[in-house]
Amino acid sequence: MKVKENKSFFLMQFGDTPQLRVLDFLIGFHFFDYPITQIAKESNVSYNSIRVFFPDFIKSGIICKTRKIGKSDYFQLNLDNQFVKNLIKLDWSLTKRNILPELKEKVFV
Repeated sequence: MKVKENKSFFLMQFGDTPQLRVLDFLIGFHFFDYPITQIAKESNVSYNSIRVFFPDFIKSGIICKTRKIGKSDYFQLNLDNQFVKNLIKLDWSLTKRNILPELKEKVFV
């Protein structure tokens, strides 16, 4: 598995666990849907690990199935879920809080 060089502000703030890596990936690309294998690859989490907690994400309404292509089910964040909406807002808030000071320093240097 490839090692992600730059962690997101979300992962730096809340920790680097398989569940949070999956959420971080899906938050970053929340307008798209993916099969579980691609979610595993892009979030750098093993397929077997995802199979352990993914049903809980579906049951709690964080992730929803969008379609089926061949044998693959596609999933994305449930953008109608209030918890997911708040996660996306939190991610943007963390990003702005950490990026804006860096941009201001570069502009005035």
